[in-house]
Amino acid sequence: MHCTLCENPLENKVDDFYFHCDVCDAFVKDSQFYINSQEEKKRYEAHNNDVNDEGYQKFTSPITHFILENYNPNQMGLDFGCGTGPVISEQLQKKGYQIKLYDPFFYPDKSYLNFQYDYIFSCEVFEHFYHPKIEIENLLQILKPQGRLLIMTHLHDGVSNFLHWYYRKDPTHVFLYSSKTVAYIASKYQLSGQFQNNRFIILQK
Repeated sequence: MHCTLCENPLENKVDDFYFHCDVCDAFVKDSQFYINSQEEKKRYEAHNNDVNDEGYQKFTSPITHFILENYNPNQMGLDFGCGTGPVISEQLQKKGYQIKLYDPFFYPDKSYLNFQYDYIFSCEVFEHFYHPKIEIENLLQILKPQGRLLIMTHLHDGVSNFLHWYYRKDPTHVFLYSSKTVAYIASKYQLSGQFQNNRFIILQK
C-alpha cells in the first residue's frame, strides 16, 4: 500500500489498522479495514448534528468566527462535507452569507464545481478522505487566488501516543494528520499555513 497523500510506500505498521508514513507523518488506515459506504452513512446519520444545538455551535465556532471576521456576505464560500446538519452554513446564511453545500452522502449535488470560492471550510471532514491528495487538489482548483481552506481536524502528536488516542478508534477515520503533514501539504502546493490550535488549520493560496 502507498500513502494516499504523498504516495510513499507504506511499510511501518503501528497497529492492526494503521500505517505511519515516514515522509508526510500521516497515519494511513490499511485499505482492507475500510468500511462500506452504507455502514459509513449510517454512522454519520447517528451523529448528533442538530444545527440548533449550542454545544455543536460552540464546537464549530472557530470556523464561524473566522469567516465572520475575515469575509463579507458578497464573497462566496463552500461548506465541503457539511454532513446532515450544516451548522456553520446555517449560522452564516442567517447573516446573508453566500454558502454552497456539498456532502457525498447528504448534499451530493456536484454543481458546486461550477463556481470559484473565496473560502472553503471543512469541519471534521479531512480525516475521512480515502484519497486526500485528489480531494485537496480538487478543492484547490475551485479556490480563488488568495483563497483559504479552513480545516478542522484533530492533529496527532506522534507515534508514541497514537495507540491510546481516541481519534484513531473511529472506523470512519482513514487518514490522520500532524503539523508535519500540514507542512508537507503547504510546501507541495505552495500554500501558506497557519495553526490556530491543534484542531483548526488555515491554508491560503
